[in-house]
Amino acid sequence: WPCVLPSGADTVFLLLFLFECVKPIKVEKKPGKTAAKIRIEDDGTYFQINQDGGAQKLEKAKITLNDCLACSGCITSAESVLITQQSHEELYKVLNFNKTAALNQQKLVVVSVSPQSRASLAARFNITPLETAKKLTAFLKNLGVHYVFDTTFSRNFSLLESQREFVRRFQRKTEDKKALPMLASACPGWICYAEKTHGSFVIPYISTTKSPQQVMGSLIKDHFAKQQNFSPDQTYHVTVMPCYDKKLEASRPDFFSQEYQTREVDCVITTGEVLRLLEQEGVSLSDVDPAPLDTMFSSVSEEELLGHSGGGSGGYLEHIYKNAAKELFGIQVDEVQYKPLKNKDFQEVTLEKDGTILLQFALAYGFRNIQNLVQKLKRGKSPYHFVEVMACPSGCLNGGGQIRAEGESSKDLLQRVEKLYEPVKTEIPERNLGVKELYEHWLGGTDSEKAGKMLHTEYHAVEKMNSGFNIKW
Repeated sequence: WPCVLPSGADTVFLLLFLFECVKPIKVEKKPGKTAAKIRIEDDGTYFQINQDGGAQKLEKAKITLNDCLACSGCITSAESVLITQQSHEELYKVLNFNKTAALNQQKLVVVSVSPQSRASLAARFNITPLETAKKLTAFLKNLGVHYVFDTTFSRNFSLLESQREFVRRFQRKTEDKKALPMLASACPGWICYAEKTHGSFVIPYISTTKSPQQVMGSLIKDHFAKQQNFSPDQTYHVTVMPCYDKKLEASRPDFFSQEYQTREVDCVITTGEVLRLLEQEGVSLSDVDPAPLDTMFSSVSEEELLGHSGGGSGGYLEHIYKNAAKELFGIQVDEVQYKPLKNKDFQEVTLEKDGTILLQFALAYGFRNIQNLVQKLKRGKSPYHFVEVMACPSGCLNGGGQIRAEGESSKDLLQRVEKLYEPVKTEIPERNLGVKELYEHWLGGTDSEKAGKMLHTEYHAVEKMNSGFNIKW
């Protein structure tokens, strides 16, 4: 198979991917002629057999990222498809270019690391997350990277915008029947599935708030580049993510600047690709001398990394729930009580007062739970106001791009990663002074037109291809 899937998605959707995300050849059918026959040789070579018996060798079609976004079958991305456009090899090319290019032609190289990837690397090398952050910063800068940031910082924007968006939706729920439930938008695997499989029905429910990756992309290309006297197209922005689908997200046309002909995020490499990069350099991260962290767009306080409460997928449910309880009903919630339902990947949170349900939230991880959620939504049976939706079972810490288990079970590794991910100190987005300052000086206020442009996006129903393998859900 030309497509190789990372782990994380459910089996039925992997089968969908294998059947539909393959474009081996293209055969032109001429008007008035019957379709040609195809012969496949033992070495995988394709030949078109014409009516006169003649054989013509066929070239294999190339699958681009746009093809991945336009087809109807796959739910998650394939490393073999994306590797030619987004990989650590592409980062190498830019770094090598900078070594020989004239000073005014060199690119400003920025890497933004996700906390989930950091936890996976910490587990792999048996070091703390803070040590991991410092050592990874040193390693990347030794390669020629200029700045290394933490997407925990940009997640503050995503959480704050999600909170505000939910309150607005809740307040107009009687006028707009599709205002609720609001469905989280940070997972590109879920977005890809929604656009392709349920299209215009599901899209109005999805939050328009950008993911932390894409918020960081806007911040780096629009604000930080100007501060450093670089244009957006002279700035090369790389993110380290736990998920292959983040490559698809970065490649969406919505996140491409026509003016500068550049993406907000130029290249996404997975945690596993960082490990391969270390191996190519013959370096063990545990042996690297640590370097000071770049604190401009990082979440660190007194030599301790900051994180958000609410689990390894960003804590969207918890932050939106607490904010909505306070803003809409004047109720202070200090601790969120989760109620597991069919499995640990589907849980409910309910706010009640005098026997009346005021808020009902849920988290749905993995496509089995997502499918059940969507079907309830279509039948008008969903009781929820907000759902934190993630494509991978156990969420982002178990993403397909994370480092795989060696010498231990996947379950044991995941538990270690989860423990390492838990923040020593939690960050409250509303109290982050750096975020407040950027809202004022970069965006011109929380409700400005620029804030809407930089922190929100749109989704698009994708027309299905005609295929004998289409499955109706």
